[in-house]
Amino acid sequence: MLETLESEIIEKELISSLSFKNGDFVDQHPNLRQQIEEATRLGNAYHSKVSIYFQDDQGPKRVDTTIWAHGSKYICLKGGVWLPIDRIIEIKA
Repeated sequence: MLETLESEIIEKELISSLSFKNGDFVDQHPNLRQQIEEATRLGNAYHSKVSIYFQDDQGPKRVDTTIWAHGSKYICLKGGVWLPIDRIIEIKA
């Protein structure tokens, strides 16, 4: 899916400075919700990092971090950083 796209690797601390304002449609992995739930379990139980591929207004990005929690619209990363689920492409453990 995303392997063909060149993703800029960023630090999670930079996510809050990114823009998610344009309503671009993101082609999400069909099992994204399952990936989010599994990544949250790994983060809470084992403090395991995952690779999150997402799209901001400038293009595809990747962040390697821990997911602490998720809701219906956002995931919460280690350090209290929030990322909108509708911009996530896929998550790899």
